[in-house]
Amino acid sequence: MLSEANVSDSVITVENLGKKYSIRHQQQNGMRYKALRDVLTDQTKSAARHLWSAMRSPTPSKASDKGPSSEDFWALKDVFFEVKQGDVLGIIGRNGAGKSTLLKILSRITEPTEGRVVINGRVASLLEVGTGFHPELTGRENIFLNGAILGMHRAEIREKFDEMVAFAEVERFLDTPVKRYSSGMYVRLAFAVAAHLEPEILIVDEVLAVGDMDFQKKCLGKMSQVAKGGRTVLFVSHNMDAVLRLCSLVIRLETGRVAGLGSPTALVSEYLRGNDGVMAARRWDALEKQPGNDVARLAEVFAHDEQGKKLSTFDIQRPIGITMEYEVLRGDISLVDNFNVHNEQGIFLFVAHNVRSPYYDRRRSLGRYRSTAWIPGNLLAEGFYSVSAALDSESPFRVHFHVDQAISFHVTDAMRGNSARGVHAGPFPGVVRPLLDWDVRPLAAAPPEAEAVLQSQSLLT
Repeated sequence: MLSEANVSDSVITVENLGKKYSIRHQQQNGMRYKALRDVLTDQTKSAARHLWSAMRSPTPSKASDKGPSSEDFWALKDVFFEVKQGDVLGIIGRNGAGKSTLLKILSRITEPTEGRVVINGRVASLLEVGTGFHPELTGRENIFLNGAILGMHRAEIREKFDEMVAFAEVERFLDTPVKRYSSGMYVRLAFAVAAHLEPEILIVDEVLAVGDMDFQKKCLGKMSQVAKGGRTVLFVSHNMDAVLRLCSLVIRLETGRVAGLGSPTALVSEYLRGNDGVMAARRWDALEKQPGNDVARLAEVFAHDEQGKKLSTFDIQRPIGITMEYEVLRGDISLVDNFNVHNEQGIFLFVAHNVRSPYYDRRRSLGRYRSTAWIPGNLLAEGFYSVSAALDSESPFRVHFHVDQAISFHVTDAMRGNSARGVHAGPFPGVVRPLLDWDVRPLAAAPPEAEAVLQSQSLLT
């Protein structure tokens, strides 16, 4: 239990928070879910049975069908944490971990089943497209409506009005009902309102992913500006690069419980590694379980050395082979092989296509294919890496399979003397760590007076 002193110092305090939902299941004849035609048929049969029973006996018989059953599902359970003023809290976790449920409770959209939440300050939330907007009202009217909901005076809203409209880039459509806005326009205006009306606490869900890249950069910059102004930001995202750049604190949720709270770097690395740790090889034997479609299915992905040995740890100076094997089920289709590589901070390092292969964007015949890409030695820095495997067609574009974080591996530097480190023993900065060729040579001898100064300095030391 958090003390009253700690609660008073916190902007948000969450204690023993839990949210339970009741999930209903329809059970009949071993079927868990029924289509509408099944429901109508059952009701007709049930009415006929009751009529027949009433004709045969005055005592109605019990229905043999089982009614709907339910089970309890805890979306959140035993959640504790607190957020100080000026903190930027990143909330990460896989789909279904409870992130959106937590934000809905903090935004006062839904009530918790147990526990308590104490919030000191005005909250502005952006949880999904169109949050807080009335579709029949214009963009202009919705700005004033949202400001009023946040407790802003009309004069305060007018003061920020032009800045919000410019940020959202919706000047031409300001007097158009927002029901005619695209999802991108909706999000731009909603974020502009939420961020510019100066709430003490700004809550933003993954909804920013709807916007284009330029707008996402603007939003991240604005949230950083909000945080530097002493206000608090709660940010849910699957973009680990954004979480690392923006957040000062991270909470990781797993099946509705807090799996970690603390340093963004440590928790993002833990999240990307996943529950299975380092997995240098994955294989799907049964065709029906292989990722893919009617064109191609992925059978295996693995990391290996020059001799073909599957490894989870590689010497930084040696090349790393990434191989996938897949079945082509429909012939005469052009295919392109892809590997996407991320580091442990979630930063997208590069995508590799098989452009230097004779099979690049070439029509394939039926059969099994093996595709290998080589990452040269002395390119990647020390650390943990994940690889996504994909196969697609370019014209028209179609993804046949894409397995995110299919495999992972470590890169280590065991021989510091002959590597890019030199004699450096500490952490080596940078996303990549190439060993480049250098040419260092004197262009002229030092003049005598410079030599005398150098000698005098050496004597002093």
